[in-house]
Order: sequence, then C-alpha cells, then structure tokens
Amino acid sequence: MAKATTKALKHQVKELTEKWKRALADYANLEKRIEQEKSAFVKFASAGLIDKLLSVLDDLERAETHLRDKGLTLALDQLRTVLKTEGVEEIKVEGQKFNPEEMDCQEMTKGEKNKVMKVMEKGYKLNQKILRPAKVKVGGK
Repeated sequence: MAKATTKALKHQVKELTEKWKRALADYANLEKRIEQEKSAFVKFASAGLIDKLLSVLDDLERAETHLRDKGLTLALDQLRTVLKTEGVEEIKVEGQKFNPEEMDCQEMTKGEKNKVMKVMEKGYKLNQKILRPAKVKVGGK
C-alpha cells in the first residue's frame, strides 16, 4: 500500500511540476505580448497628430511652389526632417505601377495602362504602415 501511495505522490508531483512549467511559459509569453503591444501603441499613438500635420505640409508645399520663398523652404525641410525622425516616409509612386495597397485611384486618364500618371496628393507611411495612401491618376484610357 505504501508503494502505491509513493507512486501516486510521485506522479502527482510530476504532473504539478509540468503544470507549473507551462504556467511559467504562458506568463513569459504574456509578458512578451504585452511588451510588443505597448511598443506598437507607442509607435502609432501619434498617427492622428501626424495625419493632421501632413495636411498642413501639403498646404505649405503648395504655397512653396507659388511663393518660392527660401525661409518657407527651410521651414519645410525642418518639418520633413522631424516627420522622418518620427518614422514618417513619403510613398514614391510617380511613374510606378498602380498598387491599391499604397494608392487610391482618383481618375483614369490617357497613358500607359495601370501606370501612375500624376500624383494628386502624396501618400505616407508611418513605421512601414500606410498612414495615408497616395491619391493618383492612373493610365488606362
């Protein structure tokens, strides 16, 4: 009888040890996932503000083409540098094949089929995620 009890206790200890190890592994995985989610939140928490700043950037770039003011150009360069340090990059689409993941076709126009003929509004990525798709005219008529 003592042998059966000892064997049962050893089995129970082994079972509890396995459950304890699984619980530790689950907890470690949970900590990693929370840290990743926190990191992603921090990376993209500023997306709303940056999107608003991009509208201002568009307006200032339009003004720059008309005014050709050196001070405005310097200020725009500074703004672009700040946005770049925050993980913002322009999506280069001029002359490229139309990509619906990065672009929004506003109009079909004369030109090479499925090729971006004109950029209506620049598109941007924030930390490799599309923040704002580029609005383009695509050839195909």
